[in-house]
Amino acid sequence: MSRPWSRFAARGAAVALLSVGVAGGVYLNEDRQSPSPGPGAQVAGTVTQIDVEYRQEQQVSRQVRAARQQAAEATKLARAAAEKARKAEEAARKKAAEEKAAKEAAARALKPYDGPVPASCKVYSGHRKTGCALMIDAGFNIDQFPCLDKLWNKESGWNPKAHNQSSGAYGIPQALPGNKMATVADDWQTNPVTQIKWGLGYIDGRYDTPCNAWNHSQAEGWY
Repeated sequence: MSRPWSRFAARGAAVALLSVGVAGGVYLNEDRQSPSPGPGAQVAGTVTQIDVEYRQEQQVSRQVRAARQQAAEATKLARAAAEKARKAEEAARKKAAEEKAAKEAAARALKPYDGPVPASCKVYSGHRKTGCALMIDAGFNIDQFPCLDKLWNKESGWNPKAHNQSSGAYGIPQALPGNKMATVADDWQTNPVTQIKWGLGYIDGRYDTPCNAWNHSQAEGWY
């Protein structure tokens, strides 16, 4: 081999060794530095972020459902309160109407007799005349007798022996039972005076006046 070619080969070998050294140094230097994240690390980070966002969405969804449930319960309670108030108002109106009707009925019951009033008991005869006189003696005004006349005419026709077979009521005032009139006298079965006195006492104690008793009889069918 000639000397020029030997020199060229030596220089080439030196350049090659130098290149290998530089490459090795670069490799060693890169090996000492922290490696950059690869594709796997990037994917893991993305999954973690998605999981965090999912959990946040779930929490928001639970909060929304809880708020809706509370709103529904509040609406239910409000409706129940409104229904309760409606029923209470309806009951109050019904009670007021019943009280008004009762007052009107009481007013009608206490309304005095407004028909013709006899000048005296002389216009009557028989048991009616006796009844009128006894009523005046009992302290009632003569304007009460037309009511008493209507009442006992309806009950017995002023017959001292009138007997209701179904109820057992007896006499002019139709005492029930008839032997109640024995508190006045033992001849209650035949004496119209005894019966009338008992009947007037009964009316006075329960209805105050014959007209009140007559009004009650018209409204209820009995007195």
